[in-house]
Amino acid sequence: MFNIKKTLTIAAGVAGALAFGGAHASADTTDYVVQSGDTLNKISAKYNVSVDKIAAQNNISNVNWIVTGQHLSFATDDTTSTQTASTTTAAADTSSTTQAASTTSSTDNTASTSTQTASTTTAATSSTTTSSSSSSSSSETAALNALIARESSGNVNATNGQYYGLGQLSAQARSIYGGNTADYNDQLNAMKAYIAARYGTAVNALAHSNSTGWY
Repeated sequence: MFNIKKTLTIAAGVAGALAFGGAHASADTTDYVVQSGDTLNKISAKYNVSVDKIAAQNNISNVNWIVTGQHLSFATDDTTSTQTASTTTAAADTSSTTQAASTTSSTDNTASTSTQTASTTTAATSSTTTSSSSSSSSSETAALNALIARESSGNVNATNGQYYGLGQLSAQARSIYGGNTADYNDQLNAMKAYIAARYGTAVNALAHSNSTGWY
């Protein structure tokens, strides 16, 4: 989309160049200012002049590219427009094309910067989440080990009445969560299941044990 202010400035520059630098068109030459919505096809049909002829007399390399305010000079017979008018119009076309390319480049750079910022933010968030997860896991392990040391000193055969194993689970708890064998992993998993059901985390279970002497 063209900047209206810049387009008007270009059109004024073109008009000035034609007024002071170029020869007047012949009596059979049409000087036309491009309006909004115009195409070379429309202008060609209106003045009964071929598109190729208009393009050739105005040094237009792309017949699908004209801008509002652009001056077009073309002969309705074999007479051609002056060299100065053609040169000035070509300069206006080049200026408009350069402005459009500059705008596109600026947009691309902005999008690239936004993408880089988003990537950096995502990486930082991921790193923070990983660090938090690692810290939580470490706390859980430490709390679980503290409970095992307090309850059985790590002895899978430790007993205290109905309480048995690493976590000193009661007979009722063992009937629900297991841990009746002398296998270390069996007892550990039973203890974890009991803690998860009753306290949610080993950290909470240890806090309760510190407060009451049991968990």
